[in-house]
Amino acid sequence: MKKKSIKWSLVLSTMLGLASCGIDMPKEVKTSFETMTVEKQDITVPIKFSAKMKGQTDVTIMPQVSGQLMKICVNEGQQVSKGTTLFIIDQRNAQLELEAAQANLEAALASENSAKLEFESNKNLFEKNIVSRYMLDNSENSYKRAQASVSQARASVNRAKVNLGFCTITSPVAGVIGEIPVRAGDQVQQGMKLTMVSGNLMMDAEFSLPESLVEAMVSAGAKGSDKEKHLAEMPDVIFVMKNGTEYQHKGRISTLTGMVNATTGTLAVKATFPNPESQLFSGIQGTVVIPTERHDVIVIPQTAVVKLQSKQQVYKVQPDSTATAIDVTTEDIGNGQDVIVSSGLNVGDKIVTIGANNLQEGQQVLF
Repeated sequence: MKKKSIKWSLVLSTMLGLASCGIDMPKEVKTSFETMTVEKQDITVPIKFSAKMKGQTDVTIMPQVSGQLMKICVNEGQQVSKGTTLFIIDQRNAQLELEAAQANLEAALASENSAKLEFESNKNLFEKNIVSRYMLDNSENSYKRAQASVSQARASVNRAKVNLGFCTITSPVAGVIGEIPVRAGDQVQQGMKLTMVSGNLMMDAEFSLPESLVEAMVSAGAKGSDKEKHLAEMPDVIFVMKNGTEYQHKGRISTLTGMVNATTGTLAVKATFPNPESQLFSGIQGTVVIPTERHDVIVIPQTAVVKLQSKQQVYKVQPDSTATAIDVTTEDIGNGQDVIVSSGLNVGDKIVTIGANNLQEGQQVLF
């Protein structure tokens, strides 16, 4: 007992000494907090999906004839109009084939003319009973064969003209030239890929919707004859580049496939974006953001939520102004400021929004 009394006397003498030196003793400081009363509200929640861009009219350019590639008229990445000349294949063989076909056509026309004269002559003689029916029929058949030969020769000329036209390859759409894997002088074959033209005036962002959202859309009327109406009523969507930049033009959901993928449980979707400045290219990846209306939900600031390992808690202010920790489940809104509370809170509850991390169970809340 003597040791304890000596110990406390030393403590008291030290405290008195500090006080006599003008040093203030630490005092208990009560912290003020900000609170809010929980209520339900309507809110727009941005839902994000990874997407890949593709031109609506991406076209693979392949030659229709074989031959030596004489000239490449465009560069990779070049913007071209519909009808722009892209490649020129050696035309000499095709030109010779056309000239031969035209010569055959002229010969067939001459034969046709001779057969026609003979048939008309025999027809007049037959009417005068000078020649027999056999001679008339024979000359008529010869005239018909000559007419058929003319038709065949004319078709050969047209085919040769088409083949000659195939030697000059033009762009079927307006767009941007992709990679060109060939060089002038290469021997190209029919069906060989020369490049791709991405028709980028309108671009499709391709992504997948999860089955849960698909069911929600179906229940909202996105089926049968109501599907197009539902698409028309959907809000504009946003495309965000991988670097976080938001594309300046908004798009629209344009297509929904009619079947859910059995493996992934998703529905393939396309959102169409205008591309007047050619800022979007086929193959780029980003995020499609769809604003979704949520009705009658509890929204609280993120600062009100205290995370403890796998738990999320909110401090509820009791009638006696003490704080009680309540477990909650939340859903991120995506604005970096608020969350939706799925369970744990009721309308009318008062919670701490600022200073929750400094609270302890049962602590008095001043506000």
